[in-house]
Amino acid sequence: MSNNSGMALEKVPTGINGFDPIALGGLPSGRCTLVTGSTGTGKTLFAMEFLARGVAKYGTPGVFVTFEEPPADLRRNATSLGFPIEQWEAEGKWRFVDASVDTSQESTTTGYYNYAALVSRIESAVNTINAERVCIDSIGAVLARYPNVASVRAELFRFVSHLKELGVTSVVTAERLQEYNGVSKLGVEEFVLDNVIVLRNVLRGERRRRTVEIVKFRGAPHRTGEWLFTIDPIDGLVIIPLAFLRPGTHASTERVSTGNPGLDRMCGGGIYRDSIVMLTGPTGSGKTLTGLKFTQAAFDAGERCLLYTFDETLEQLSRSAMGWGLDLAAMQQTGRLRVVSSYPETASIEDHFLNVRREIETFQPRRVVIDTLSALERIVAPRGLLDFVLALSALLREGQISSLYTSAPTGRFTSSLTPAIASEIASLIDTTITLRYVVRAGNMHRVIAILQHRGSGHDTAIRQVAIDDDGMHIGDPLPDATPLHDEEDYTP
Repeated sequence: MSNNSGMALEKVPTGINGFDPIALGGLPSGRCTLVTGSTGTGKTLFAMEFLARGVAKYGTPGVFVTFEEPPADLRRNATSLGFPIEQWEAEGKWRFVDASVDTSQESTTTGYYNYAALVSRIESAVNTINAERVCIDSIGAVLARYPNVASVRAELFRFVSHLKELGVTSVVTAERLQEYNGVSKLGVEEFVLDNVIVLRNVLRGERRRRTVEIVKFRGAPHRTGEWLFTIDPIDGLVIIPLAFLRPGTHASTERVSTGNPGLDRMCGGGIYRDSIVMLTGPTGSGKTLTGLKFTQAAFDAGERCLLYTFDETLEQLSRSAMGWGLDLAAMQQTGRLRVVSSYPETASIEDHFLNVRREIETFQPRRVVIDTLSALERIVAPRGLLDFVLALSALLREGQISSLYTSAPTGRFTSSLTPAIASEIASLIDTTITLRYVVRAGNMHRVIAILQHRGSGHDTAIRQVAIDDDGMHIGDPLPDATPLHDEEDYTP
């Protein structure tokens, strides 16, 4: 976090999903903020949302100065996000200043852009609707007209000073050529402006990864580092996981069944209604079976359940379920079950999250099963997967949705992680259950143990497990068993 001494500047909330937590309240009031990025990073969208959410959420009128896209295109793009720009224009809450014609014509004198008329138009628009927010998209169209860097710096300083004199909080967009080499195209904008935000769209491992970083807020605190975001066709810019983290809600004392009587007994009578349960185990140990029984428990209780699989097709999962007497198709027809199969490679991690979130919002389940989280490691680094789990867990906990995550023990979600990330994951989970194979006297045994069960007593024994056509049966403790760790099997 960046901190500066002295009186903290007042902040203007942007209203952009998840951005204000990074900015510790929003953009510095009465100042000009540079938003820079290469082509397609979302600069214009950021500028538009700053203005539009200002009108929609806070009732603050705004002026949008466009050098590139004509207002008609911007109005059309905004409609898909639910922003009625034309209505706001009619109500005196939004005003366009179309400067695209100015820059397309030869409006220069000995290489200089005559911007006095532009400043006058912006000032007139601001005064007409009493605007508090202004966006300039993009300043590069003007600055490219100047013959040298010294001229650019001087004229940009004058331009920014005029915006400050108007008493508005403004966003100015600018192009950059490379993702990690210099902040802006001309290399001077970031020195003139008090605040700099960089949007990136980097190709890594054949996958696009969008991030936002606040490089500086002069005289104001902010969070440092790059933050993952996506561009959603409905919600616009969404910074993950900060868009979804909320203060803790009331903890439920209601117990619900896992669908396995033996496991319920080990958990002291079932899991709490708002619990998030992590079940780890190698292939064939019973993870999917446990998930299916968890689903059936919801069905039998008359509750809706969302079963999201990243490991199998719907046909494969249905075949497995039928082997244990569960007809997923019939359960879905009742409207109490929704099964979604999505291979990790079909989308980015942030888009997978938005898809899961949308399913939760539309289906309104009381239970959710994610099988398996570790499959997502194929497409994302540990930090990205942690952000996914943070955001998803916040969403589930807020809705008091009983949830079961499964994960393979070879995955990132084990104690073999670096301590910092491992502890963050542990803090998200209420109950951690592990399934393992162990060898005794030359024979292979399945075992189960509860490593963590917050707020409740639980069985600490390592118990034997048998799986047959009726499902999973939890038996007696394994004699002489030593404590199980999350990343290793017990082999006496």
